[in-house]
Amino acid sequence: MIREKIQKELDRVIIGQKGIIDNLLISIFTGSHTLIIGVPGLAKTLLVNALAKTLGMKFSRIQFTPDLMPADITGTEILQESNGKKEFKFIKGPVFSNLVLADEINRAPPKTQSALLEAMQEKRVTFAGKTYRLDEPFIVIATQNPIEQEGTYPLPEAQLDRFMFSLHIDYPEEESERLIVARGIVEDISMVKEVVSKKELKRIKEEIKSMPVSEEALDIVMNLLKETRPQTSHIDEVKKYVEWGVSPRGGQYLLLGAKAHAYLDGRPTPSPEDIKQVVHLVFDHRIITNFLATAEGIKPEDIVDIVVKYVYSHT
Repeated sequence: MIREKIQKELDRVIIGQKGIIDNLLISIFTGSHTLIIGVPGLAKTLLVNALAKTLGMKFSRIQFTPDLMPADITGTEILQESNGKKEFKFIKGPVFSNLVLADEINRAPPKTQSALLEAMQEKRVTFAGKTYRLDEPFIVIATQNPIEQEGTYPLPEAQLDRFMFSLHIDYPEEESERLIVARGIVEDISMVKEVVSKKELKRIKEEIKSMPVSEEALDIVMNLLKETRPQTSHIDEVKKYVEWGVSPRGGQYLLLGAKAHAYLDGRPTPSPEDIKQVVHLVFDHRIITNFLATAEGIKPEDIVDIVVKYVYSHT
């Protein structure tokens, strides 16, 4: 299977993190963007770079800083002389790649964040009245450091909604961490080989998109959406603690993620269990809780747990 071939190559440089790898594959196979939240030093850059290589994707990394300007991401025009004439030529920025790692995206000011997020949505860059199409496939993996909040610009909810998944990457298990420490720092990924071509990626994306979905699975997705919204929910905790529930885009991503989860397991259609496996990754960053929830320590993931339990017990 494709997952096993990719994992075999990644094992050359990455120890553990199989759950994160599976979820990133779901994101990439569906052509969607992902936000990773985790402290520094967990090999996020190494993982994404190695993953890009196994999939034959051009990789670029953008380190977001407070002085980063939109043109540093999208590109800019420079004046060049050609055949005795001076003319402006557009120099493409790092966003013109297949897999872009936006490192610590919350460190850049909102204007710069918006430049990347607009490119994510439109799959193109406009500069000086001219439009430049981005390379296909185009996928952004953004990271956030959950510890240092001073001098950062958290992504607004409307921009968070453009990410299919929000993944929390934690410290490795003790056995894996022991192997990581003993091996030392890995900087060379030349040993990693391409096992999936861009053409195959496109085929996989189309196969996942065209997977049939049962009425039962669709009903579960619709009920999960409805129960996250205080206006339509039958759940007291949702009415009490939730300001805004999940948008229709969240429902689209949930069904798409369930399809890709089934695809990785070699099954022809998503089951209710596939939906349950990805619901937290899709819903947690889309539910907006109110001040009462904050005061009582109720988090969006707690609400998702309650909603999932309710919907599956009434299915």
